Amino acid sequence: MIRLIGVHKGFGTKQVLRGLDLEVRRGETFVILGPSGTGKSCMLKLLVGLLRAEQGEIWVGRQRVDDARPRELWEIRGRIGYLFQSSALINWLSVAENVALPLTEHTRLAPHEIDRRVDEYLGKVHMLQSKYQMPGELSGGQKRRVALARVLAGTPSIILYDEPTAGLDPIMTQNIAALIRSVQREFGVTSILVTHDLPCAWEAGDRVAFVDGGRVVHSDLTERFRHTDHPTVRHFLDGGRAASHGVTR
Repeated sequence: MIRLIGVHKGFGTKQVLRGLDLEVRRGETFVILGPSGTGKSCMLKLLVGLLRAEQGEIWVGRQRVDDARPRELWEIRGRIGYLFQSSALINWLSVAENVALPLTEHTRLAPHEIDRRVDEYLGKVHMLQSKYQMPGELSGGQKRRVALARVLAGTPSIILYDEPTAGLDPIMTQNIAALIRSVQREFGVTSILVTHDLPCAWEAGDRVAFVDGGRVVHSDLTERFRHTDHPTVRHFLDGGRAASHGVTR
């Protein structure tokens, strides 16, 4: 469903991706782990054409992203939902109006049908009771759930999650991870999840890749990845486990 082949990307003198290869299968949730600054979020922006690769190929299905013309890029983006770390809700629109945006902008549905679908998607993320609230009245976790409802309203076949649990408490982190898994099961979407949160990765991911030095250094099924003896990955995982228990290293 998604392929990155020999992708290079830099910013000024800093080379972030150095020949990265990655393949995501249809219908799976693929987790990207790795230290900060290794290009994890950069990969997501390359997939939707917000950034352009210097070398390599980027494919979504049978469509090539890295040399797509504007019309083709528009079609590719229409298949992809992007959940930003900041949630990116529009502050002067209500929760319902935010979720309705993909429907009002890209369909000709009648207002009553849009309202019905807004209720449906808010219900799926357990936020229907906040339909008429403004984003400023919501907690961080509530904003992420509303943002996910807005993504679902666009009926994507692919969802990109950029640090969806960043700054959230453990209970909300667990809730968001469970939502990612339930969305995959109900809608059959293909997902890439960029995260530093190991419990979220284990809960939501089918496969996991570790990115370091601009390349994928190890990838495996989630359960096997958790118990890998790869030295670089093991150091990262053990450090993350210590941090989650309040241990300083």
